[in-house]
Amino acid sequence: MVGTSAAKHWDTVYGTKAATEVSWFQANPSTSLRLLTSSVSSAGAALDVGAGASSLADALLDAGWSDITVLDVSAQALRAARDRLGERGDMVSFVVVDLLSWQPERPYDGWHDRALFHFLVRQVDREQYLATALGAISPGGVMVLGTFAPDGPTECSGLRTARYDADALAAAFAPAFKLLHNEREEHVTPGGAIQPFTWVVLQRV
Repeated sequence: MVGTSAAKHWDTVYGTKAATEVSWFQANPSTSLRLLTSSVSSAGAALDVGAGASSLADALLDAGWSDITVLDVSAQALRAARDRLGERGDMVSFVVVDLLSWQPERPYDGWHDRALFHFLVRQVDREQYLATALGAISPGGVMVLGTFAPDGPTECSGLRTARYDADALAAAFAPAFKLLHNEREEHVTPGGAIQPFTWVVLQRV
């Protein structure tokens, strides 16, 4: 699902639920923030892809970052994030686009993706994701990537998902990226369900 159909799907999700009600909501994106800030200097450029209405941009601003780009296919989701940030939203670049059709115009030091890649169940889409990442991440830059773990959900928001362990994610991005770190997180949804995630930090070779 790409392009206008993806935008329609996610605009509907964010138009019918509050950002705090979706299953992936986190009041504090602690894992994302820790992995990104431990790998990239706050003087670097950060890109959050498939961000939805995530509060990671808020947390990065709090941590002293000033070069932050937030990308999502849903204008509704980014509007919610922009409204939440208020005046601080002027310090963040918001890009409404399908990642698979996006043409990066500048390099980034840190790429963050929590729960976008696992929706790419077609190999052709995963290959395009890699091509886009290679065009966006500076040599030596890092990708912080979180997907459903092997025992995680097989679908989310009515869409099929792929599931990965750290070795599978490392293989999906080799040899262009090398694995620096991996860990497991058990996300608790607003409804109380547990969703296991695999996290990796990959460095562009």
